[in-house]
Amino acid sequence: MGAPENEVKALVERARAAQRVAEAYDQARVDELVAAAGWAILEPARNRELAELAVADTGIGNVDDKIRKNHRKTLGLLRDLQGARSVGVIGEDAASGIIEIARAVGVVCAVTPSTNPGATPANKIINALKGRNAVVVAPSPKGWTTAARLVGFIHAQFDRIGAPHDLVQVLPSPVTKASTAALMQACDLVVATGSQANVKAAYTCGTPAFGVGAGNVAGIVDETADIDAAADRVMRSKTFDNATSCSSENSLVLLAPARDALLRALQARGAVLLDAAQKSRLQALMWPDGKLSAAATGQSAEVIAQRAGLGDVASARPRLLLVEEDGFGSDHPFSGEKLSPVLALYTARDFEHAMQIVESIYAYQGAGHSVGLHTGLGERAMALGLRLPVSRVIVNQAHSIATGGSFDNGLPFSLSMGCGTWGGNNFSENMNYRHYLNITRISRAIPERVPTEQQIFGAYFDKYGRT
Repeated sequence: MGAPENEVKALVERARAAQRVAEAYDQARVDELVAAAGWAILEPARNRELAELAVADTGIGNVDDKIRKNHRKTLGLLRDLQGARSVGVIGEDAASGIIEIARAVGVVCAVTPSTNPGATPANKIINALKGRNAVVVAPSPKGWTTAARLVGFIHAQFDRIGAPHDLVQVLPSPVTKASTAALMQACDLVVATGSQANVKAAYTCGTPAFGVGAGNVAGIVDETADIDAAADRVMRSKTFDNATSCSSENSLVLLAPARDALLRALQARGAVLLDAAQKSRLQALMWPDGKLSAAATGQSAEVIAQRAGLGDVASARPRLLLVEEDGFGSDHPFSGEKLSPVLALYTARDFEHAMQIVESIYAYQGAGHSVGLHTGLGERAMALGLRLPVSRVIVNQAHSIATGGSFDNGLPFSLSMGCGTWGGNNFSENMNYRHYLNITRISRAIPERVPTEQQIFGAYFDKYGRT
Protein backbone atom coordinates (compact mmCIF):
# COMPACT_ATOMS: atom_id res chain seq x y z
CA MET A 1 0.00 0.00 0.00
CA GLY A 2 1.49 3.34 -1.11
CA ALA A 3 1.64 6.63 0.76
CA PRO A 4 -1.66 8.07 -0.60
CA GLU A 5 -3.51 4.85 0.23
CA ASN A 6 -2.07 4.76 3.77
CA GLU A 7 -2.99 8.39 4.36
CA VAL A 8 -6.50 7.87 3.03
CA LYS A 9 -6.94 4.70 5.08
CA ALA A 10 -6.07 6.56 8.29
CA LEU A 11 -8.41 9.42 7.38
CA VAL A 12 -11.32 7.04 6.71
CA GLU A 13 -10.67 5.15 9.95
CA ARG A 14 -11.03 8.43 11.84
CA ALA A 15 -14.22 9.15 9.91
CA ARG A 16 -15.64 5.73 10.84
CA ALA A 17 -14.90 6.31 14.53
CA ALA A 18 -16.66 9.68 14.41
CA GLN A 19 -19.60 8.22 12.50
CA ARG A 20 -20.12 5.62 15.21
CA VAL A 21 -20.54 8.50 17.65
CA ALA A 22 -23.03 10.25 15.39
CA GLU A 23 -25.01 7.05 14.86
CA ALA A 24 -26.17 7.32 18.47
CA TYR A 25 -27.48 10.87 18.02
CA ASP A 26 -31.20 11.58 18.23
CA GLN A 27 -32.97 13.83 15.73
CA ALA A 28 -32.46 16.98 17.77
CA ARG A 29 -28.72 16.37 18.01
CA VAL A 30 -28.49 15.63 14.28
CA ASP A 31 -30.27 18.86 13.52
CA GLU A 32 -27.69 20.70 15.66
CA LEU A 33 -24.97 19.22 13.43
CA VAL A 34 -26.84 20.45 10.36
CA ALA A 35 -27.29 23.92 11.82
CA ALA A 36 -23.62 24.12 12.79
CA ALA A 37 -22.45 23.17 9.29
CA GLY A 38 -24.94 25.56 7.72
CA TRP A 39 -23.96 28.53 9.86
CA ALA A 40 -20.28 27.84 9.07
CA ILE A 41 -20.89 29.08 5.51
CA LEU A 42 -23.95 31.32 5.96
CA GLU A 43 -22.36 33.75 8.42
CA PRO A 44 -21.70 36.78 6.15
CA ALA A 45 -18.01 37.32 6.88
CA ARG A 46 -17.19 33.64 6.41
CA ASN A 47 -19.33 33.50 3.26
CA ARG A 48 -17.41 36.41 1.75
CA GLU A 49 -14.04 34.91 2.68
CA LEU A 50 -14.97 31.62 1.00
CA ALA A 51 -16.25 33.39 -2.12
CA GLU A 52 -13.09 35.50 -2.39
CA LEU A 53 -10.89 32.43 -1.91
CA ALA A 54 -12.84 30.53 -4.56
CA VAL A 55 -12.37 33.19 -7.22
CA ALA A 56 -8.74 33.89 -6.27
CA ASP A 57 -7.72 30.23 -6.38
CA THR A 58 -9.75 28.96 -9.33
CA GLY A 59 -9.97 32.12 -11.46
CA ILE A 60 -13.59 31.13 -12.15
CA GLY A 61 -16.76 33.12 -11.58
CA ASN A 62 -17.17 36.32 -9.56
CA VAL A 63 -17.23 37.02 -5.85
CA ASP A 64 -20.64 38.67 -5.49
CA ASP A 65 -22.47 35.85 -7.28
CA LYS A 66 -20.60 33.20 -5.29
CA ILE A 67 -21.68 34.96 -2.09
CA ARG A 68 -25.27 34.85 -3.33
CA LYS A 69 -24.92 31.20 -4.36
CA ASN A 70 -23.36 30.14 -1.04
CA HIS A 71 -26.15 31.91 0.82
CA ARG A 72 -29.14 30.96 -1.31
CA LYS A 73 -28.27 27.31 -1.87
CA THR A 74 -27.40 26.70 1.77
CA LEU A 75 -30.38 28.57 3.18
CA GLY A 76 -32.70 26.76 0.78
CA LEU A 77 -31.25 23.38 1.73
CA LEU A 78 -31.67 24.15 5.42
CA ARG A 79 -35.29 25.10 4.73
CA ASP A 80 -35.84 21.76 2.98
CA LEU A 81 -34.27 19.86 5.88
CA GLN A 82 -36.10 21.68 8.65
CA GLY A 83 -38.50 19.24 10.25
CA ALA A 84 -37.47 16.37 7.94
CA ARG A 85 -37.09 13.08 9.80
CA SER A 86 -33.79 11.23 9.30
CA VAL A 87 -33.45 9.31 12.59
CA GLY A 88 -35.59 6.38 13.68
CA VAL A 89 -39.05 5.94 12.15
CA ILE A 90 -39.45 8.29 9.19
CA GLY A 91 -42.58 6.81 7.62
CA GLU A 92 -45.50 4.59 8.56
CA ASP A 93 -48.29 3.40 6.28
CA ALA A 94 -51.06 1.48 8.02
CA ALA A 95 -52.66 0.42 4.73
CA SER A 96 -49.54 -1.37 3.50
CA GLY A 97 -48.23 -2.36 6.92
CA ILE A 98 -44.85 -0.79 6.13
CA ILE A 99 -42.74 1.17 8.61
CA GLU A 100 -39.60 2.95 7.34
CA ILE A 101 -36.56 3.40 9.57
CA ALA A 102 -33.69 5.72 8.58
CA ARG A 103 -30.20 4.29 8.83
CA ALA A 104 -26.83 5.87 8.07
CA VAL A 105 -24.87 4.88 4.97
CA GLY A 106 -21.53 5.30 6.78
CA VAL A 107 -18.67 7.34 5.34
CA VAL A 108 -19.43 9.46 2.28
CA CYS A 109 -16.83 10.48 -0.30
CA ALA A 110 -17.91 13.86 -1.70
CA VAL A 111 -16.18 14.69 -5.00
CA THR A 112 -16.61 18.40 -5.74
CA PRO A 113 -15.76 20.69 -8.68
CA SER A 114 -13.69 23.85 -9.06
CA THR A 115 -16.74 25.75 -10.36
CA ASN A 116 -18.44 25.66 -6.92
CA PRO A 117 -15.68 25.00 -4.37
CA GLY A 118 -17.73 26.35 -1.45
CA ALA A 119 -21.41 25.79 -2.18
CA THR A 120 -21.17 22.21 -3.45
CA PRO A 121 -19.09 20.82 -0.55
CA ALA A 122 -21.39 22.60 1.92
CA ASN A 123 -24.47 21.06 0.30
CA LYS A 124 -23.03 17.55 0.39
CA ILE A 125 -21.68 17.89 3.92
CA ILE A 126 -25.03 19.08 5.28
CA ASN A 127 -26.99 16.33 3.52
CA ALA A 128 -24.53 13.70 4.75
CA LEU A 129 -24.70 14.93 8.33
CA LYS A 130 -28.50 14.89 8.20
CA GLY A 131 -28.21 11.12 7.75
CA ARG A 132 -25.71 10.69 10.66
CA ASN A 133 -22.90 10.01 8.22
CA ALA A 134 -19.28 11.11 8.21
CA VAL A 135 -18.09 12.81 5.03
CA VAL A 136 -14.70 13.31 3.41
CA VAL A 137 -14.49 15.96 0.70
CA ALA A 138 -12.36 15.27 -2.37
CA PRO A 139 -12.18 18.73 -3.97
CA SER A 140 -10.66 19.68 -7.28
CA PRO A 141 -7.02 20.72 -6.76
CA LYS A 142 -7.88 24.36 -7.56
CA GLY A 143 -10.74 24.29 -5.06
CA TRP A 144 -8.80 22.70 -2.20
CA THR A 145 -8.06 25.90 -0.25
CA THR A 146 -11.73 26.91 -0.27
CA ALA A 147 -12.90 23.43 0.76
CA ALA A 148 -10.29 23.22 3.51
CA ARG A 149 -11.28 26.65 4.83
CA LEU A 150 -14.93 25.61 4.84
CA VAL A 151 -14.09 22.46 6.79
CA GLY A 152 -12.13 24.56 9.27
CA PHE A 153 -15.15 26.82 9.76
CA ILE A 154 -17.33 23.73 10.33
CA HIS A 155 -14.89 22.36 12.90
CA ALA A 156 -15.06 25.66 14.80
CA GLN A 157 -18.86 25.35 14.91
CA PHE A 158 -18.56 21.71 15.99
CA ASP A 159 -16.44 22.89 18.92
CA ARG A 160 -19.39 25.02 20.03
CA ILE A 161 -21.70 22.00 20.18
CA GLY A 162 -19.17 19.34 21.21
CA ALA A 163 -19.24 17.29 18.00
CA PRO A 164 -16.20 15.35 16.67
CA HIS A 165 -14.18 17.12 13.97
CA ASP A 166 -13.64 13.86 12.10
CA LEU A 167 -17.28 13.79 10.99
CA VAL A 168 -16.18 16.25 8.28
CA GLN A 169 -12.73 16.03 6.70
CA VAL A 170 -11.01 16.99 3.46
CA LEU A 171 -8.38 15.10 1.49
CA PRO A 172 -4.92 16.51 2.21
CA SER A 173 -3.25 18.67 -0.42
CA PRO A 174 -2.10 18.01 -3.05
CA VAL A 175 -5.27 16.23 -4.15
CA THR A 176 -4.40 13.70 -6.85
CA LYS A 177 -6.26 11.19 -8.99
CA ALA A 178 -4.63 8.46 -6.90
CA SER A 179 -5.75 9.86 -3.55
CA THR A 180 -9.27 10.55 -4.82
CA ALA A 181 -9.49 7.02 -6.24
CA ALA A 182 -8.27 5.55 -2.96
CA LEU A 183 -10.90 7.54 -1.05
CA MET A 184 -13.67 6.41 -3.40
CA GLN A 185 -12.72 2.79 -2.82
CA ALA A 186 -12.44 3.14 0.96
CA CYS A 187 -15.77 4.91 1.61
CA ASP A 188 -19.32 3.50 1.70
CA LEU A 189 -20.92 5.90 -0.77
CA VAL A 190 -19.49 8.20 -3.44
CA VAL A 191 -21.33 11.36 -4.47
CA ALA A 192 -19.56 12.89 -7.48
CA THR A 193 -20.22 16.29 -9.03
CA GLY A 194 -17.99 17.79 -11.70
CA SER A 195 -16.36 16.53 -14.85
CA GLN A 196 -17.63 13.44 -16.62
CA ALA A 197 -14.21 11.89 -16.00
CA ASN A 198 -14.83 12.18 -12.26
CA VAL A 199 -18.33 10.78 -12.61
CA LYS A 200 -17.07 7.82 -14.65
CA ALA A 201 -14.36 7.18 -12.06
CA ALA A 202 -17.02 7.19 -9.33
CA TYR A 203 -19.25 4.75 -11.17
CA THR A 204 -16.36 2.34 -11.82
CA CYS A 205 -14.60 2.53 -8.43
CA GLY A 206 -16.45 -0.45 -6.97
CA THR A 207 -18.27 1.61 -4.32
CA PRO A 208 -21.98 2.52 -4.61
CA ALA A 209 -22.07 5.92 -6.28
CA PHE A 210 -24.26 8.79 -7.40
CA GLY A 211 -22.94 10.91 -10.26
CA VAL A 212 -24.38 13.65 -12.43
CA GLY A 213 -24.65 13.95 -16.20
CA ALA A 214 -23.18 16.56 -18.50
CA GLY A 215 -24.81 19.96 -18.67
CA ASN A 216 -25.69 21.61 -21.97
CA VAL A 217 -29.05 23.17 -21.34
CA ALA A 218 -31.19 24.50 -24.16
CA GLY A 219 -34.01 26.99 -23.67
CA ILE A 220 -36.98 27.59 -25.96
CA VAL A 221 -38.67 30.99 -26.41
CA ASP A 222 -41.94 30.64 -28.28
CA GLU A 223 -44.21 33.13 -30.02
CA THR A 224 -46.48 33.50 -26.97
CA ALA A 225 -43.69 34.34 -24.48
CA ASP A 226 -43.50 37.59 -22.54
CA ILE A 227 -40.41 38.86 -24.39
CA ASP A 228 -39.13 41.26 -21.74
CA ALA A 229 -39.61 38.74 -18.94
CA ALA A 230 -37.91 36.01 -20.99
CA ALA A 231 -34.95 38.27 -21.79
CA ASP A 232 -34.61 39.21 -18.11
CA ARG A 233 -34.64 35.56 -17.07
CA VAL A 234 -32.15 34.45 -19.70
CA MET A 235 -29.72 37.25 -18.85
CA ARG A 236 -30.02 36.60 -15.12
CA SER A 237 -29.46 32.88 -15.63
CA LYS A 238 -26.69 33.00 -18.22
CA THR A 239 -24.59 35.74 -16.58
CA PHE A 240 -24.87 34.46 -12.99
CA ASP A 241 -21.38 33.57 -11.71
CA ASN A 242 -20.13 33.86 -15.31
CA ALA A 243 -22.23 30.84 -16.36
CA THR A 244 -20.24 28.31 -14.33
CA SER A 245 -23.38 26.35 -13.48
CA CYS A 246 -24.25 23.17 -15.39
CA SER A 247 -27.78 24.58 -15.37
CA SER A 248 -26.91 27.70 -17.38
CA GLU A 249 -28.39 27.81 -20.88
CA ASN A 250 -25.90 27.04 -23.62
CA SER A 251 -28.32 27.33 -26.52
CA LEU A 252 -31.46 29.37 -27.06
CA VAL A 253 -34.00 28.12 -29.58
CA LEU A 254 -36.16 31.01 -30.80
CA LEU A 255 -39.38 30.47 -32.69
CA ALA A 256 -39.21 32.66 -35.78
CA PRO A 257 -42.06 35.04 -34.77
CA ALA A 258 -40.30 35.79 -31.45
CA ARG A 259 -36.72 35.93 -32.74
CA ASP A 260 -36.23 39.60 -33.60
CA ALA A 261 -38.01 40.94 -30.53
CA LEU A 262 -36.13 38.62 -28.18
CA LEU A 263 -32.80 39.46 -29.81
CA ARG A 264 -33.48 43.19 -29.44
CA ALA A 265 -34.43 42.66 -25.79
CA LEU A 266 -31.21 40.75 -25.08
CA GLN A 267 -29.11 43.39 -26.83
CA ALA A 268 -30.81 46.09 -24.78
CA ARG A 269 -29.65 44.21 -21.68
CA GLY A 270 -26.01 43.99 -22.73
CA ALA A 271 -25.82 41.07 -25.15
CA VAL A 272 -23.70 41.41 -28.31
CA LEU A 273 -24.38 39.33 -31.43
CA LEU A 274 -21.11 38.36 -33.13
CA ASP A 275 -20.70 38.24 -36.88
CA ALA A 276 -19.21 35.21 -38.68
CA ALA A 277 -15.61 36.44 -38.47
CA GLN A 278 -15.92 37.29 -34.78
CA LYS A 279 -17.54 33.91 -34.12
CA SER A 280 -14.57 32.20 -35.79
CA ARG A 281 -12.08 34.03 -33.56
CA LEU A 282 -14.09 33.17 -30.49
CA GLN A 283 -14.17 29.52 -31.51
CA ALA A 284 -10.39 29.52 -31.91
CA LEU A 285 -10.05 30.76 -28.33
CA MET A 286 -12.56 28.38 -26.81
CA TRP A 287 -11.71 25.17 -28.71
CA PRO A 288 -8.09 25.54 -29.88
CA ASP A 289 -7.58 21.78 -30.18
CA GLY A 290 -11.17 20.59 -30.41
CA LYS A 291 -11.63 20.51 -26.63
CA LEU A 292 -13.11 23.26 -24.49
CA SER A 293 -10.27 25.42 -23.17
CA ALA A 294 -10.00 26.98 -19.73
CA ALA A 295 -9.33 30.33 -21.42
CA ALA A 296 -13.01 31.26 -21.35
CA THR A 297 -14.38 29.07 -18.56
CA GLY A 298 -16.05 31.13 -15.87
CA GLN A 299 -14.78 34.43 -17.29
CA SER A 300 -16.85 37.52 -18.00
CA ALA A 301 -18.01 38.25 -21.54
CA GLU A 302 -15.72 41.29 -21.62
CA VAL A 303 -12.63 39.27 -20.67
CA ILE A 304 -13.53 36.56 -23.19
CA ALA A 305 -13.87 39.13 -25.96
CA GLN A 306 -10.49 40.62 -25.07
CA ARG A 307 -8.80 37.21 -25.06
CA ALA A 308 -10.37 36.38 -28.42
CA GLY A 309 -8.92 39.55 -29.92
CA LEU A 310 -12.31 41.22 -30.25
CA GLY A 311 -11.29 44.59 -28.90
CA ASP A 312 -14.23 46.45 -30.41
CA VAL A 313 -16.65 44.04 -28.75
CA ALA A 314 -14.82 44.19 -25.42
CA SER A 315 -14.91 47.98 -25.46
CA ALA A 316 -18.72 47.81 -25.40
CA ARG A 317 -18.43 45.95 -22.05
CA PRO A 318 -20.79 43.15 -23.04
CA ARG A 319 -22.58 41.00 -20.48
CA LEU A 320 -23.28 38.17 -22.93
CA LEU A 321 -21.89 37.03 -26.29
CA LEU A 322 -24.34 35.60 -28.85
CA VAL A 323 -23.51 33.47 -31.89
CA GLU A 324 -25.81 32.21 -34.62
CA GLU A 325 -25.77 28.43 -35.00
CA ASP A 326 -27.60 25.92 -37.18
CA GLY A 327 -25.56 22.73 -36.78
CA PHE A 328 -24.85 20.15 -34.11
CA GLY A 329 -21.95 18.01 -32.94
CA SER A 330 -18.18 18.31 -32.78
CA ASP A 331 -18.02 20.19 -36.08
CA HIS A 332 -20.27 22.82 -34.49
CA PRO A 333 -18.73 23.23 -31.01
CA PHE A 334 -21.04 26.09 -30.06
CA SER A 335 -23.79 23.45 -29.89
CA GLY A 336 -22.06 22.03 -26.79
CA GLU A 337 -21.47 23.17 -23.22
CA LYS A 338 -19.46 26.38 -22.91
CA LEU A 339 -19.28 27.16 -19.14
CA SER A 340 -19.12 30.86 -19.99
CA PRO A 341 -21.48 33.72 -20.89
CA VAL A 342 -21.56 32.63 -24.53
CA LEU A 343 -24.92 31.58 -25.95
CA ALA A 344 -25.73 29.88 -29.26
CA LEU A 345 -28.90 31.02 -31.05
CA TYR A 346 -31.03 28.69 -33.16
CA THR A 347 -34.14 29.74 -35.11
CA ALA A 348 -37.12 27.37 -35.35
CA ARG A 349 -40.01 27.50 -37.82
CA ASP A 350 -42.53 26.34 -35.23
CA PHE A 351 -42.71 24.50 -31.90
CA GLU A 352 -42.28 21.07 -33.49
CA HIS A 353 -39.11 22.28 -35.19
CA ALA A 354 -37.90 23.75 -31.87
CA MET A 355 -38.27 20.34 -30.21
CA GLN A 356 -36.36 18.71 -33.06
CA ILE A 357 -33.52 21.22 -32.62
CA VAL A 358 -33.30 20.50 -28.89
CA GLU A 359 -33.32 16.75 -29.59
CA SER A 360 -30.38 17.24 -31.97
CA ILE A 361 -28.47 19.30 -29.40
CA TYR A 362 -28.98 16.65 -26.73
CA ALA A 363 -28.04 13.85 -29.10
CA TYR A 364 -24.63 15.53 -29.07
CA GLN A 365 -24.40 16.60 -25.42
CA GLY A 366 -26.57 17.29 -22.40
CA ALA A 367 -29.22 14.56 -22.58
CA GLY A 368 -31.03 14.00 -19.32
CA HIS A 369 -30.38 17.33 -17.64
CA SER A 370 -33.18 19.83 -18.30
CA VAL A 371 -34.77 22.19 -20.78
CA GLY A 372 -36.08 25.71 -20.36
CA LEU A 373 -39.34 27.03 -21.80
CA HIS A 374 -40.61 30.60 -22.02
CA THR A 375 -44.23 30.51 -23.11
CA GLY A 376 -47.79 31.58 -22.52
CA LEU A 377 -49.04 28.10 -23.37
CA GLY A 378 -48.67 25.85 -20.34
CA GLU A 379 -49.50 22.70 -22.29
CA ARG A 380 -46.24 23.01 -24.21
CA ALA A 381 -44.33 22.11 -21.04
CA MET A 382 -46.17 18.80 -20.98
CA ALA A 383 -45.23 18.21 -24.62
CA LEU A 384 -41.55 18.68 -23.74
CA GLY A 385 -41.79 16.45 -20.68
CA LEU A 386 -43.38 13.64 -22.67
CA ARG A 387 -40.91 13.79 -25.55
CA LEU A 388 -37.47 15.18 -24.73
CA PRO A 389 -34.76 13.22 -22.85
CA VAL A 390 -34.79 15.55 -19.84
CA SER A 391 -35.30 15.16 -16.10
CA ARG A 392 -36.63 18.70 -15.57
CA VAL A 393 -38.69 21.16 -17.63
CA ILE A 394 -38.21 24.68 -16.25
CA VAL A 395 -41.11 26.95 -17.24
CA ASN A 396 -40.86 30.76 -17.25
CA GLN A 397 -37.97 30.91 -14.78
CA ALA A 398 -34.30 31.88 -14.72
CA HIS A 399 -32.97 28.44 -15.54
CA SER A 400 -29.69 28.26 -13.61
CA ILE A 401 -31.41 29.68 -10.53
CA ALA A 402 -34.48 27.45 -10.74
CA THR A 403 -33.13 24.02 -11.72
CA GLY A 404 -31.29 23.37 -8.48
CA GLY A 405 -34.30 24.38 -6.39
CA SER A 406 -35.65 27.83 -5.70
CA PHE A 407 -37.79 29.55 -3.11
CA ASP A 408 -40.48 29.99 -5.75
CA ASN A 409 -40.59 26.42 -7.10
CA GLY A 410 -40.96 22.97 -5.60
CA LEU A 411 -37.65 21.39 -6.62
CA PRO A 412 -35.30 20.44 -3.74
CA PHE A 413 -32.33 22.74 -3.28
CA SER A 414 -29.31 20.92 -4.67
CA LEU A 415 -26.10 21.39 -6.62
CA SER A 416 -26.19 17.82 -7.93
CA MET A 417 -28.85 17.12 -10.53
CA GLY A 418 -29.40 13.53 -11.60
CA CYS A 419 -29.87 13.08 -15.36
CA GLY A 420 -31.34 9.59 -15.49
CA THR A 421 -30.17 6.91 -17.88
CA TRP A 422 -30.22 9.53 -20.66
CA GLY A 423 -27.23 11.17 -18.96
CA GLY A 424 -25.59 7.95 -17.76
CA ASN A 425 -26.94 8.31 -14.21
CA ASN A 426 -28.82 5.99 -11.87
CA PHE A 427 -31.22 8.71 -10.68
CA SER A 428 -33.11 11.61 -12.24
CA GLU A 429 -33.93 13.76 -9.22
CA ASN A 430 -32.28 16.71 -7.57
CA MET A 431 -30.04 14.97 -5.08
CA ASN A 432 -31.31 15.38 -1.51
CA TYR A 433 -30.83 14.02 2.00
CA ARG A 434 -32.75 10.79 1.30
CA HIS A 435 -30.01 9.75 -1.12
CA TYR A 436 -27.67 9.75 1.90
CA LEU A 437 -29.79 7.26 3.85
CA ASN A 438 -30.22 3.53 4.03
CA ILE A 439 -33.86 2.75 4.80
CA THR A 440 -34.94 -0.37 6.66
CA ARG A 441 -38.56 -1.42 6.10
CA ILE A 442 -40.61 -3.37 8.61
CA SER A 443 -43.43 -5.31 6.96
CA ARG A 444 -46.45 -6.44 8.98
CA ALA A 445 -49.23 -8.71 7.80
CA ILE A 446 -52.34 -7.01 6.41
CA PRO A 447 -55.64 -8.45 5.16
CA GLU A 448 -55.17 -10.37 1.93
CA ARG A 449 -55.97 -8.62 -1.33
CA VAL A 450 -56.06 -11.35 -3.99
CA PRO A 451 -57.46 -10.13 -7.33
CA THR A 452 -59.63 -12.19 -9.63
CA GLU A 453 -58.56 -13.01 -13.18
CA GLN A 454 -61.32 -10.73 -14.42
CA GLN A 455 -59.93 -7.78 -12.43
CA ILE A 456 -56.49 -8.26 -13.91
CA PHE A 457 -57.26 -9.43 -17.46
CA GLY A 458 -60.78 -8.12 -18.03
CA ALA A 459 -59.90 -5.39 -20.50
CA TYR A 460 -57.41 -7.67 -22.27
CA PHE A 461 -59.97 -10.49 -22.58
CA ASP A 462 -62.66 -8.10 -23.80
CA LYS A 463 -60.37 -6.89 -26.59
CA TYR A 464 -58.53 -10.07 -27.55
CA GLY A 465 -60.49 -12.98 -26.08
CA ARG A 466 -59.38 -15.62 -23.55
CA THR A 467 -57.43 -17.95 -25.82
